[in-house]
Amino acid sequence: MESTTRTRSPIVELRGIKKNFGAVQALRGVDLMLNHNEVLGLVGDNAAGKSTLMKVLSGAYIPDDGKIFIEGREVRFSSPMDARREGIEMVYQDYALADNLNVAANVFLGREAVRLKLGPIGVMDHHYMEQETKHLLKRLKINIASVRLKVERLSGGQRQAVAIARATAFDAKVIIMDEPTAALSVAAIEKVLDLIRTLKAGGASIIIISHRLEDIYHVGDRMIVLRHGRKVHDSPIEGDIHEFRERAVAYMVGARDDFREETLA
Repeated sequence: MESTTRTRSPIVELRGIKKNFGAVQALRGVDLMLNHNEVLGLVGDNAAGKSTLMKVLSGAYIPDDGKIFIEGREVRFSSPMDARREGIEMVYQDYALADNLNVAANVFLGREAVRLKLGPIGVMDHHYMEQETKHLLKRLKINIASVRLKVERLSGGQRQAVAIARATAFDAKVIIMDEPTAALSVAAIEKVLDLIRTLKAGGASIIIISHRLEDIYHVGDRMIVLRHGRKVHDSPIEGDIHEFRERAVAYMVGARDDFREETLA
């Protein structure tokens, strides 16, 4: 199975991505590759370019230069809908859930199932959406008492789980998670990490932006470090957690840089 995966095109490849905001160079020619069924940790200090790069991949930002490839095919995104059509979903740090709607309504938000159309008016199929949401939560091992519960009544960990479930509900190829364990309790963090493991076991390809290096260590296969809009490190996750942390921090603060000579050449 592993040899077959190696011969396939990466599910995502970004080449030479640049993005400026006025005089600020947010991304300075970043390359990124995500393999099939891989969990990639994207780390770096504040303003390193992590979220900007992922917003390019998710269609929220249009790059000033560079190319995006999905399974070896070049694509161009002008909106998040373009990226979503290619199977790329992003789970934002604030979850982007509607508190006044229930779990099922949030999972299908923007993609509601309609059972009857009367001219321009559609009647939503609430039963179908509830049943599909129940199946989805069961498959992902997410424990919520009822899909009819309003999201405002859920804990932080449950809200994060609903946001991740929504991202996976429509055959996403790539799931991007922005700080998925931020501001969660220790128990909730472990549940989110278990959910990531479940997604990987099901064949998902995942990119995690996180300041929590221990989370990247426990669920990631590979790590990319950005600093000041450049990629400075890209390697498999190996060694014990202390070695991993020291290596990551060294690249984040600029003590090490694998691509300095390449950049200056």
